[in-house]
Amino acid sequence: MPLDDELTAWLELSLTAGLGGEGLRRLLHAFGGPRQVRAASREQLSRYVDGAVAAAIRRGGDHESLRAAGAWLEEPSHRVVTLADAEYPRSLLQIPDPPPLLYVHGRVELLSRPSLAIVGSRNASAQGAANAAAFARTISDAGVTIVSGLALGIDAAAHRGALEGASGSVAVLGTGADIVYPSSNRALAHDLAARGALVSELPLGARPLPSHFPRRNRLISGLSLGCLVVEAAAESGSLITARIAAEQGREVFAVPGSIHSPLAKGCHALIKQGAKLVESARDVLEELQIPAPASAAPLPEAADDLRAILDALGHDPCDLDTLAGRCGLSAAATAALLTRLELAGQVAALPGGFYQRLAR
Repeated sequence: MPLDDELTAWLELSLTAGLGGEGLRRLLHAFGGPRQVRAASREQLSRYVDGAVAAAIRRGGDHESLRAAGAWLEEPSHRVVTLADAEYPRSLLQIPDPPPLLYVHGRVELLSRPSLAIVGSRNASAQGAANAAAFARTISDAGVTIVSGLALGIDAAAHRGALEGASGSVAVLGTGADIVYPSSNRALAHDLAARGALVSELPLGARPLPSHFPRRNRLISGLSLGCLVVEAAAESGSLITARIAAEQGREVFAVPGSIHSPLAKGCHALIKQGAKLVESARDVLEELQIPAPASAAPLPEAADDLRAILDALGHDPCDLDTLAGRCGLSAAATAALLTRLELAGQVAALPGGFYQRLAR
């Protein structure tokens, strides 16, 4: 993507210290475009922004940052999309503070397709991660792009599930588009850049500061028709995304969990506050009035001799000895059956010798 005069003006203004998105939008409304803003006198600019900011605009942008942006844009898969571009997502124009520009690595067209945010705990349970992936896969196959934040746990599981579906996934970053955070998700970020998109409103090189993530969350929900929370503790940051989604007029969905699980408390609180309780991807799609895919790949069926184990396991974590007692089997026989169920994708082994049934 070439760095022409128009885009240079956009980048210079976005990099001006103290200006911010609100101030830049105010100047654009007053002067008509970024080059006109850059050409305005300090006196003219001072009618709309602080004098120090006006002086900074007149001095021009950070040349080192501009050179870095120019080098980044030399890659064919890198784009900067501004408010003036046809590719700027219309959904973000509906939120109170749309970012003036977005750095995009990957498929920019995904930003304008129907999307659903899936968020949740970084310390997800095996069941929660499986649920997130299964929801994301089915909803992606229904033609809906999955948006999340590239965090560990539920976010990562949702991205992976969506990439297995038909409609891809978008990760909204709390860093510059040239930084992967957390670094353990580097391989996932590579897959998203190749088959989905990485998006940030922050300048290149921006580090993962705490203040960046609430702003990132408003874009996760803003890009989406609704927000699905899969697992969340009582004080989870995912609840911030859900609250912002509600304020933006988006639908909010929550997956219920065990009354004994601390990771279900946030979802239960959302449901009490009016979020829609959902038990399957079809529940979400019906609420959004989107047809479900013709066929969703089910998890492998257990043989008849394994059904008793699944029934006895229920939907809460259970240790081997307790499960063996419920089934009237030896611990060795129960362990063998659990191994077969793990291989079939119907049971997950948890830390501490516990097992949990996975969503079907």
